[in-house]
Amino acid sequence: MEGGSVESSGATLAPAAEAAVAAAAAASHYSLPPSRFQSEDILFCVDVDAESRREMKLSGPKGRPITRLDAVKQALLLFVHSKVAINSDHRFALSALSQSVSWVRKEFTNDINLVTEAVRSLTTVESPSGLADITQLFRIAAHEAKKSRAQGRIFRVILIYCRSSVRPHHQWPVSQKLFTMDVIYLHDKPGPENCPQKVYDALVDALEHVSENEGYIFESGQGLARVLFRQICTLLAHPVQRCVQDDLDIPKSLTRKVPTDVTAGEESVPVSTV
Repeated sequence: MEGGSVESSGATLAPAAEAAVAAAAAASHYSLPPSRFQSEDILFCVDVDAESRREMKLSGPKGRPITRLDAVKQALLLFVHSKVAINSDHRFALSALSQSVSWVRKEFTNDINLVTEAVRSLTTVESPSGLADITQLFRIAAHEAKKSRAQGRIFRVILIYCRSSVRPHHQWPVSQKLFTMDVIYLHDKPGPENCPQKVYDALVDALEHVSENEGYIFESGQGLARVLFRQICTLLAHPVQRCVQDDLDIPKSLTRKVPTDVTAGEESVPVSTV
């Protein structure tokens, strides 16, 4: 090259070229602005209607059956232990949903023993409630969220709902979004007396109505406790660090992908998904 290259001639880039190089480097570099980590106050709300006595299986078609409520209790304790292991400053409280919402443990705590005691005290109601009003849940959450925010914390509600034909309803102003809401929906298969799709749609509407950050909603009609455990573990994600649920690609499938260049005569061993 006439005049030689930059490296061989010792020449320097013109200011405009330097600016272009700097801009290109900045565009290709991702950085997350520093911010103060906010601990969470998490309010569990567990549906204790008669349908929470329906059976689930611990593992596979021959697994030992347990009730939905028992599986939910195990899932909540798994969540609490894991969340405290991540950050011991997270705190938890517990409420129950029958016709409306009532406190089980009102004081937020990070003491696992106190949370365990509250979770284990949950019991189902004797007969179907016929109504699921979550307005009181939103009132409680909005009140507690203001207190959490004043302490530099964020507030989250995790609702676990178990009814296949009763749609939850609420009366709550659209303009108020003071907390994040997640939902896990356990239901029976569709049938003449069940309308889980309509119930699910109502839960989605409720979540979108109140959730400040990206809220997640999961459902399962399979009756497998391991699906519930997998879903509750996904909810460990901190609300301000989440992607939108449509972009969520965890947990990863365990299915083994067979290479396209497998030679003739080689056998592949299929691995079932979990």
